[in-house]
Amino acid sequence: MSKNPVLSDLFEGDTWANHVGLGRWADVMVIAPLSCNTLAKMAHGLCDNLLLAAYLSAVCPVVVAPAMDEDMWHHPSTQANLSRLAAFGNRIIPVEKGELASGLYGDGRMAEPETILEFLRDMLQKRGDLKGKKALVTAGPTHEAIDPVRFIGNHSSGKMGVALARELVQRGAEVDLVLGPSSLTVDLPGLSVHRVTSAEEMYAACLEKFPGADIAILSAAVADYTPVARAAEKIKKTDGNLVLELMRTKDILKTLGGIKKKGQVVVGFALETTGEREYALGKLQAKNADLIVLNSLNDDGAGFGFDTNKVTIFGRGGSEQVYGRKPKQQVAADIVDQIEKLLYA
Repeated sequence: MSKNPVLSDLFEGDTWANHVGLGRWADVMVIAPLSCNTLAKMAHGLCDNLLLAAYLSAVCPVVVAPAMDEDMWHHPSTQANLSRLAAFGNRIIPVEKGELASGLYGDGRMAEPETILEFLRDMLQKRGDLKGKKALVTAGPTHEAIDPVRFIGNHSSGKMGVALARELVQRGAEVDLVLGPSSLTVDLPGLSVHRVTSAEEMYAACLEKFPGADIAILSAAVADYTPVARAAEKIKKTDGNLVLELMRTKDILKTLGGIKKKGQVVVGFALETTGEREYALGKLQAKNADLIVLNSLNDDGAGFGFDTNKVTIFGRGGSEQVYGRKPKQQVAADIVDQIEKLLYA
């Protein structure tokens, strides 16, 4: 219908369909409809057809519009695959409720073409919103050494911070990502990754990069305490108890909030189990932050290690935005939307 060639095979006679060229040529890749089978293959890196080869070669944003029957859509394996896809930085257009191919009525119907076009238009318009801006993002845990073998740490994976860095880059910002000990890898044009281990190293990196930043998002789970002394050799097990003396680490959010200049936006995170709202509001004032992003370990699918998150964003002007559980890449988009409102108010 478009009068353009249709490519469907990696090889046609003596001709090779250059999936690398396709992946580098496009400004955006849209997969609609996205079947349950193709979703599973994308989530696990399988590459047995031209579509998947082009997807794995794509250097542009990838948008998918799932379509499948309701029971398949709600199956835990499908939802897990969607979370993996979102964690890779892909954009997912929500399914709609309607008549399905099986004749049933329910969730799983592909979004209407008009909805997909509107999603793309909105996404592409935002790609340059932060062009010329510089951002500092922290992510992951810190490890505070006890001896050469052991450390104090936490379960942070760094996924939320990496998603934020990716969102900022996609909107045109130049990003410095200060990443604590994490298995995550990220390589994007416009993104510089600075790997650190301890809270002190993260503090020093932030202090160096912050003066040139327009935006600072401190999503790392920095240790609050570190051992007063680090043993030079592995501590041997004895019959008695081991007592560790700990001291407070430097407060990165409070430090940056105290030295920020007019026009800089500082965003902090609060992960709580009790008194969540009160603590987040208190942190907003005490640390002189512009926004505090609250998530609770009491919410299913939120917190450390998950591919999803559920947040509330508090602003200094009394604003309070509550969001439902979403893939972390979509949560990142919500957070950056709020930052842009402050930057361009």
